[in-house]
Parts: sequence; structure tokens; C-alpha cells
Amino acid sequence: MYAVIKTGGKQYRVEEGQRLNVERLGDLDTELTLTPVLLVDGETVLAGAGLGSAVVQARVVGEAKGPKITGFTYKNKTNSSKRWGHRQHYATIEITGIVKG
Repeated sequence: MYAVIKTGGKQYRVEEGQRLNVERLGDLDTELTLTPVLLVDGETVLAGAGLGSAVVQARVVGEAKGPKITGFTYKNKTNSSKRWGHRQHYATIEITGIVKG
């Protein structure tokens, strides 16, 4: 059985016991309840109103950082330039259960 969840504006295909990095959600050892977008159990596919009260349970097990992204803006003839950088923070979650409602 697997499910497709939506968190942080992105969708992920998850199975029980899987670990993945998502946008930061909470502190360590926080229990989360995520709402699935799609649930597949063998031949049965549940989506939309058919999901009912299905939930995906997860636990925050760590933190991670994404790659450093650097940028540089420059405007000719105005002596204007700016250098910037960004490094995204992620939460590592472990899927502890998928419950059909």
C-alpha cells in the first residue's frame, strides 16, 4: 500500500517505513498527521471524496539542509550589484503508518 501526500506545496509518494526530506514541519520527535491526496491498496485506488478519513501518520526524526544556492545581480553603468545566497532547511520524516478511513 502506498499513498501520495501533499506538504510544502509538493507531492510525495510514500510507503510505510520510508524516510524523506520535506519542508520544515516541526521539532524532533513530533508526531504528524498528513492528509493523503491518493491512496493505492493493491487493486483499489482511492482519491478525492473516496478517501474519507484516510490519514498518513509520520514522525520527525531529523533535520537536513539542502544545497547552497548563490546568485548575483548586476546592472550595467549604474555601479549596482548584489550577491545573495540561500540554503533550504528540511525536516526528515519517517512514515509510521497509512490508515484507510
